[in-house]
Amino acid sequence: MVDFDFLAAAIASVFVVVNPIGNIPIFYSLTVGYDEATKRRVILKVVWVTLGALILFGLLGSVIFKIYGISLPAFEIAGGLLLFSTSFSMLHGETPKSKSTSQDTDEAMEKESIAIVPLGIPLFAGPGAITTVIIFSGEAHSVVNELFVIVAIVVTALSSFFALTFAGPLFNKLGRMGAMAFSRIEGILLAALAVQFVLSGILAVVHTVI
Repeated sequence: MVDFDFLAAAIASVFVVVNPIGNIPIFYSLTVGYDEATKRRVILKVVWVTLGALILFGLLGSVIFKIYGISLPAFEIAGGLLLFSTSFSMLHGETPKSKSTSQDTDEAMEKESIAIVPLGIPLFAGPGAITTVIIFSGEAHSVVNELFVIVAIVVTALSSFFALTFAGPLFNKLGRMGAMAFSRIEGILLAALAVQFVLSGILAVVHTVI
């Protein structure tokens, strides 16, 4: 039976964590003065880096668990706490420290290199996004659900592509305050998702003990 609820949850969760709209001001500020051709190349590289990193961790999630002897409940609890920290930063209108640092930005001096660091990693495909993908991959108990996780990543990457392609008009329309307000709304959703991950992990541990 096809679990469309799982698909919807995966798409919503990955999109919220990656936060394409909330990342527009950072992309906009880092690419000021770029010609359109260079911007397009940067955008494509960001999308490919995001796709590659998240799909890689999505496919290797179970392998990582086995190598390090980590249980899914333990990862859910740890991941939930990490996501909650990220959501707290978003609620206060800050760029999460786990996503980018001034040092990352300073190191990205060449125009197109910012597509990899800090835009691709860790801004779009950061620890929160990687954690979310691994958790959903661990909870996918069928091949169809595993494909749904990939679909969620692809949908988010495509959303990121359109968000960055129209970053100029969107930023002018939303303004910095509008983008921050949108980021705060996503922060609330992300906080709820983080709590859900922690509760799921705790309940799984309790069921195992009992």
